[in-house]
Amino acid sequence: MKKRNVYTHDIDLKKLEIKNAPSKEFAMATEKIPYRGYEVENISDGRKIVIAKPGGKQVYGRMMKEDFFVFVFNPQEKTLWQITHDQIYNDLLEKSKIDRNQTKTLLEAFERVYLGEEPDDILIDLKVNIDSGEIPEVLLKAYKWIWGQEDVNYPTGKGRAMSWEGWEKRNKEMVRTGKGLLDLLINLQRA
Repeated sequence: MKKRNVYTHDIDLKKLEIKNAPSKEFAMATEKIPYRGYEVENISDGRKIVIAKPGGKQVYGRMMKEDFFVFVFNPQEKTLWQITHDQIYNDLLEKSKIDRNQTKTLLEAFERVYLGEEPDDILIDLKVNIDSGEIPEVLLKAYKWIWGQEDVNYPTGKGRAMSWEGWEKRNKEMVRTGKGLLDLLINLQRA
């Protein structure tokens, strides 16, 4: 996975734990978080998923006050990588070229996180080892928070379905892009 938006900087983090839940519950919990940086997930290789609130996102011309950024933090290097849907989608696409079945299994794990399961509970039994891109643990844990972010940013629209189903606003209409994680899963199931 090509890493973009990497910042080298110290960050003051406070530990925060919010269990994953279906979209509305998780969004309401994240909206109550005070503004600052938070360590929200530990990664087995020593990195962390962190969020910084507010994120400064503008949606349809208005500032989202409860938005937050999602980063992969490497404490050894003091780097913050602002991970994105496109980066994860492209990583999964590359994984699918190496091993379709394992990528399908990984996308099924994404679906479980999307529906509100905790990534750590899924990772206990997940047997995916594709020698390409980022490790599944980072992708699943980052997406838990990306989906929470989308639920906050698009509460009356598609929320987390924006990236799962691949929606985007074009000329005041919501259209499917074909670049949702669900699209990738469906294509792998058909093959």
